[in-house]
Amino acid sequence: MKKILLRISIGFLALLILAVLAIGLFLDGAVKRGVETFGPELTKVDVKLDRVSLSLFSGAGQIKGLVVGNPEGFKTPHAISVGSASVALKPASLFSDKIVIKSIRVEAPDITFEGGFGGNNLGKILANVQSAPGGGGGKTNAAAKTEESKPGRKLEVDEFIITGASVNLSLNGIGSQSVTVPLPDIHLSNLGTNPDGITAAELTRQVLAAIEHSAAQAAAVSLGDLSKSANGITRNLGKSVDGSVTNLTKGLGDLFKKK
Repeated sequence: MKKILLRISIGFLALLILAVLAIGLFLDGAVKRGVETFGPELTKVDVKLDRVSLSLFSGAGQIKGLVVGNPEGFKTPHAISVGSASVALKPASLFSDKIVIKSIRVEAPDITFEGGFGGNNLGKILANVQSAPGGGGGKTNAAAKTEESKPGRKLEVDEFIITGASVNLSLNGIGSQSVTVPLPDIHLSNLGTNPDGITAAELTRQVLAAIEHSAAQAAAVSLGDLSKSANGITRNLGKSVDGSVTNLTKGLGDLFKKK
């Protein structure tokens, strides 16, 4: 009898382990499929994710190879590329209506700010997200209201950190200038801590808004330096700069408009 009970216990334990592994594999695959399906619908650009790993026991996870493409009309290969990001969540919340994520930490993402006198790529993606249901853009049409009223999994993100980022500034229309500069760390906190939580679309909007704002500031500094250089060069040449520099300065603000 003892041997039978022992065998049953071992068999049950083995089945339990296999079940947990199966759920883990299914969850990883589901996250990847969700990102690659929901991401393009939200941003209107290609979104690819190489790999996801998430532990149901510890709640720790890793995201590898996330690439967000560029809107139509922009020439650079992508808008954002993330080699690695770490996630820490409360495992029990996976089975509730609101998933509680304790932290998301994005390490050294490669960001491209492609700007011209018609707008910039990050601003265009942000506008796409804002216009999507639940994206915080204030859509009032009936279809959007219907979709927003559907029940869905909400999120709470206690801490979202982007660190070690660099931005490639591709400034069209003024000699196709291209330069890479570091970005200060971005730290968002207490997102969706209210009982209703936050939608994935709204989380995406807030993160993209922070990235675009930081990249635009870096572009403004770079353009300011370029304008100063133009002034200095033309002064040294002893030529009038009223026309060229004024026209350049007048057009700088257009770089930060959404296309």
